[in-house]
Amino acid sequence: MIEMQLGGLGFDPKNMSPIVLLRDAEERNFLPIWIGMFEAAAIAMELQEFKPPRPMTHDLLTSMISVLGGRVVKVAISDIQDSTFFSTIEITLPDGELVKVDSRPSDAIAVAVRTRAPIFVSENVMLKAKMVNTEKDEEDTKKFQDFIESIKPEDFSKYFDER
Repeated sequence: MIEMQLGGLGFDPKNMSPIVLLRDAEERNFLPIWIGMFEAAAIAMELQEFKPPRPMTHDLLTSMISVLGGRVVKVAISDIQDSTFFSTIEITLPDGELVKVDSRPSDAIAVAVRTRAPIFVSENVMLKAKMVNTEKDEEDTKKFQDFIESIKPEDFSKYFDER
């Protein structure tokens, strides 16, 4: 599993569907997930720290987990089949038992932002659905090539014992 962070929310320019964008720590790989309008609003409201007068569904869910003594440990986006993502919300119970609750990724992410739980994505999902930041790859490749071209044999002399 690869830990990801919420990179932002946006809209697919082709059909104006909401997209949540996850990114890895190095901002090399991104995972776009198309979500529903209500879930996008729930995530955006939490990110903007907007508190509605009454609890929204994701607020209710996280409150129930807390009141019952549970704690959201992480959310995991574990599979993709026919362009549909599958995820779980992992919760520890008061007795220490770990339970995994099946969830849509959009709901899992909405819960994660409310509970500050980490978001993980399976390597299989990343291989099938990720987008690569080619500009960053090109930039790092160029830096590495410049480094390689600048190396001189004497740069290594301090590592060898010349007896």
